[in-house]
Amino acid sequence: MDLVHRMGKATAAEIRDAMMDPPSYSAVRAQLRTLEDKGHLRHESQELRYIYSAVERPEKARQGALRHLVNTFFGGSPADAAMALLDEESTQLSPDDIARLQALIAAAKEGGR
Repeated sequence: MDLVHRMGKATAAEIRDAMMDPPSYSAVRAQLRTLEDKGHLRHESQELRYIYSAVERPEKARQGALRHLVNTFFGGSPADAAMALLDEESTQLSPDDIARLQALIAAAKEGGR
């Protein structure tokens, strides 16, 4: 999906060519078909080729994937997911990152009243 978002529109061959250590062409086609069946991609026919494009904007796709990850691994708790990401041993935050997080937390507190 990331490649399709970056490329805008692409054939299976173009997507495969852009991959690092790509699988077989048929594996790429199968994955594209699966993503299309799930509603993430669409295709248009041009001559004898399918041109694939994303259905959703990258931001919306990221939100959906993140929501799925939080539900699957953190019992639906955004706080637990954030705490796992912000583990002191593995994360070094810049002062700007800390300020952004503080602003988000403050806004969440205001909205929860």
